[in-house]
Amino acid sequence: MGGQPNSEGIGQRISAFLGTLRQYVGLSGSRKREPLNDPESLRTFLETRASLVAQTSLYGYLRTRAGSRYPDLFDDDNFVVSINIAKWQIWLDCLSDLSIYTGALVIQRSDIEEDRLALFMESLVESIIADAGWPHEAGMAFPEHAEGVLTRIRHCTWSTIEDGEDAFSRSPDSLVTWTPIIDELKQLDASIVRNSVRYRWQEIRREYRDLLDAESLVQRLPPTI
Repeated sequence: MGGQPNSEGIGQRISAFLGTLRQYVGLSGSRKREPLNDPESLRTFLETRASLVAQTSLYGYLRTRAGSRYPDLFDDDNFVVSINIAKWQIWLDCLSDLSIYTGALVIQRSDIEEDRLALFMESLVESIIADAGWPHEAGMAFPEHAEGVLTRIRHCTWSTIEDGEDAFSRSPDSLVTWTPIIDELKQLDASIVRNSVRYRWQEIRREYRDLLDAESLVQRLPPTI
């Protein structure tokens, strides 16, 4: 759809993205280095990092493919609908991958029983998804996909997940699947696109290793878990 640029819509997307970045680096522009030593801090880490990887991956790919035409993409209302659907679907897969990885490292670094960790991670991810609700722009597939994330969490064998990229199996494919670009181009780009997502997770893993205080986190779990 042509016409005047949808400046209000673009502004809202930029504001939301900048909000995610502010949560990540702090208002001063320096990286937050608070320890992950309780359920709330882990929850915040999952939310902000999943959003960061999802949005930087999606918008980065679109910008690369569109070049100087990138701002014009947001003039097309139908395309914006597709972008928003992609954003939420990719976020779910980023949340899924990161949750598997973070839970696995907790069990490696503490004496928590696997059944107890499983209950904690399921409740944590469930609460994050519940707070997101069913966003009106997320599309009809969102609830089923969200339930699939929880199913993956419930069936995870945490003690078998190694500290590496094995847990990050959904998000690279998700960017290829959901980005609203014609299939011919996505087929050409697929390998590079998947690797770009894997690359973004490297820094997140390094940060998590440095910040996680697994023993303190386990000590602060609710007694009902």
